[in-house]
Parts: sequence; structure tokens; C-alpha cells
Amino acid sequence: MLRLENIDVSYGRIRALQSVSLQVKEGEIVALIGANGAGKSTTLRTISGLLKPANKEGRIVFNRKHIFGSPPNSSRTASLKPHTIVQLGVSQVPEGRRVFPKMSVHENLLMGAHSRKEKPLQEDYERVFHHFPRLKERRKQLAGTLSGGEQQMLAIGRSLMSQPKLLLLDEPSMGLAPLLVEEIFHIIEDINSSGTTIMLVEQNAHLALEISDRAYVLETGRIVLEGSSQELAKNPEVRRAYLGD
Repeated sequence: MLRLENIDVSYGRIRALQSVSLQVKEGEIVALIGANGAGKSTTLRTISGLLKPANKEGRIVFNRKHIFGSPPNSSRTASLKPHTIVQLGVSQVPEGRRVFPKMSVHENLLMGAHSRKEKPLQEDYERVFHHFPRLKERRKQLAGTLSGGEQQMLAIGRSLMSQPKLLLLDEPSMGLAPLLVEEIFHIIEDINSSGTTIMLVEQNAHLALEISDRAYVLETGRIVLEGSSQELAKNPEVRRAYLGD
């Protein structure tokens, strides 16, 4: 479904990603783990089109369509804008939630559907409320008055309103109490079981490896390990660096 090939990203003179290659297959949950500053969020923002690769040789392909880079035997280079990538079926839940605080829950959800060409939305509202019953109870409430956990639910629900084929989740557990984290991760598994492919950036490596099918380890902008999540959870280097063993 998604393929990155040799992606470099720079912030000025600082190289944030170096020759990053990875893939996500349809139906999977794929985790990207690593320390703060490793380049995890940069990877998601590059897939979403918010950042552009620094190298023309790199490619990002989603469902056989180039988001960035040149198709084989072509001199034309793709560089799609973020809203076009959302229309293709890629939606990102940003780190820190970033809901619209002065808009209601209902209005935030409606914003998630703004890029859709067809907008019979009732089924999508029901899908979101199925995963997050608390949002239905608070649909008229201002988003800024919700708890941190409820805002995370709203951020995920807002992304689901775009009917994504691939959902990019950036640190969904950040700032949440342990019980809420457990609830959010159960819902992520439920969303995946309902047919949405997920790429998960998460600093809680225990949880990320527990719910994902495969994983990549990113260190200082480079992929240094990859494999099934079960394999990586048993890897001595991963256990020492990220699992506290």
C-alpha cells in the first residue's frame, strides 16, 4: 500500500532523514519506534506532504500512485500537496492532537470531511461514535473543554471522517493516563480490524510492538532494524534501548 524508497529530509543543514526506506502492506499495523529526535514524526509529515524530500532520487508511492518522485521511465517528478494526499486516502493524526478548541466536537468532525468530494456523512459519524461513544455524548461541547483523552479520541475521529485507507498516528499515547492509553490502543486495534491500515509512531515501544504486525527502528534519521514486531520485541538491542531491559 505504501512504499518509501531512499528518502532524505533536511531542516536547513540538519539532515533529519537519511536514505529511509520502508513499506506498509494493506491491512497491517506497522510501528515506527525510536528515541526523541530520531525522525519519526518527520517521516509521517513527509508521507503526508507537509515536508518534501531533499533528494530527487527518493520515492513515496501510495497504492501505485507517486506522492513524491519520478515513476520508472518518466522524466516527470510528482510532489503532491497535502490535501491531494488526503483525497487519495492518507490521513494523519498529529502529535499533540491539535483539535480546534473553539469549535464543537461535531464541527471538528465535520472539518475532517472537508476534502471529500461526496459528503453523505451520517454513516461516518456513526462509525466515529461506534469507536468513541463519549464523543457522541459531547458532540455539542467545545473541543477545548474536553479532557486530554477525549481530545485524542476527537483527533482520531476527525481523521476517520476523511475515510482513510491509511491512518498515520503520531504519538497517540502522549500525555495520557495509563488507563486511557490502554483504551486508545484497544480502539486503534478495533479501527484496524474494521479495515483501516495503520502506521503508528509511538514512544511507548512496549505498546507499539504489542499491537503491531511489523516494526522499524529509527535512529538519528536512519532505519537500523526492521522485522516482525514479535522478533523485534525479543531483540537484545531493542530490549536494552527501548524496552527498559
